[in-house]
Amino acid sequence: MTESLPARVEAALATIVNSRTGADLMAGGQVRDVATTTDGKVRFTLLLAAVDEATLARAARQIVEHIPGVTDVRVDVKDATEFAQQRAASTAANAAAANPAAATPSKGRALPVMDAAPAQARSSVPTPVSYPNLGKIIAVSSGKGGVGKSTVTVNLACALAKMGKKVGLMDADIYGPNIPRMMGVNSAPPVDDEKIIPLEAHGVKLISIGFLIERDQPAIWRGPIVMKIITQFLRDVAWGKLDYFLVDMPPGTGDAQLSLVQATQVSGAVIVTTPQEVAVGDALRGAKMFERVGVPVIGIVENMSYFESPDTGKPIALFGTGGGSRLATELGVPLLGEVPLYPPVMEGGDGGKPIVLADPNCSAARKLTAIAEKL
Repeated sequence: MTESLPARVEAALATIVNSRTGADLMAGGQVRDVATTTDGKVRFTLLLAAVDEATLARAARQIVEHIPGVTDVRVDVKDATEFAQQRAASTAANAAAANPAAATPSKGRALPVMDAAPAQARSSVPTPVSYPNLGKIIAVSSGKGGVGKSTVTVNLACALAKMGKKVGLMDADIYGPNIPRMMGVNSAPPVDDEKIIPLEAHGVKLISIGFLIERDQPAIWRGPIVMKIITQFLRDVAWGKLDYFLVDMPPGTGDAQLSLVQATQVSGAVIVTTPQEVAVGDALRGAKMFERVGVPVIGIVENMSYFESPDTGKPIALFGTGGGSRLATELGVPLLGEVPLYPPVMEGGDGGKPIVLADPNCSAARKLTAIAEKL
């Protein structure tokens, strides 16, 4: 006899092990209220503790989506501690109703009990939403700052637009938005019918928190606010129909990265590094983060690879050699290109004229265009 859909859902979820507890989601009591419909819709509650990996929600949703007959999946993520407290309060209320005398409080005031870890405001982990009109969503990331990630992003976006592609560029570097300066636009985007109209430069549609705050205003925001901003930039901006949607990530592996992969289906990530081992080590951690949350790494871009001697034209390795190649080999992904250190690239970034447009025949521009073609 064929197993029922709820039984198959529970069996699938039992294959996911929580590394913190060592138990699978079903045995650990983290899955509650599994419900299904005759047309294949599935809904269940997933209980996560503050120290659990948020990616458990993504893994649970994806494994249920692959069950034959399932047409839609909704995961309601709840805080395990709050859920237990609510259950305890409900049980106590029922007991008090059954025996009012037992519910009479004793004299004096009970002292508050402090948890081992301080209480934190936690929000549910959302189920990623698909935005098919955005085309291929590509995150451009780096392990550390100062490697030229934003420079690479704007030039790739402009190169793709120059090829005739419809391109959108979202500045997800909430704390240090540089896209407005690098693309040469900086004004408040208009709003039409409750939709934000993206600004446009060099054939690329743009959105950045830099368009919405003053130049000297610090973005002192915690994770939930970052999540809301990124979600709004995806959902509430009138992007239209795009071929590619590039996301300029902040350095590291923090709130913005997790917010993006929790908010939507990311097609892949491009990791930018410089040749020296310090940058490569940080880039490796960034790449592993994307792999861990199920986002494939498309390839590595080594920026500032060498400096071309103005007298001889020969490359001079100012920051070492081979870091990007070694990283690509370790990850088993392509080295998309090695971009030379070329002062006009920096000048173009400061002046809002990406080098692929300002000087398309220079070696840096040719390298960046070749990387865009590989994408």
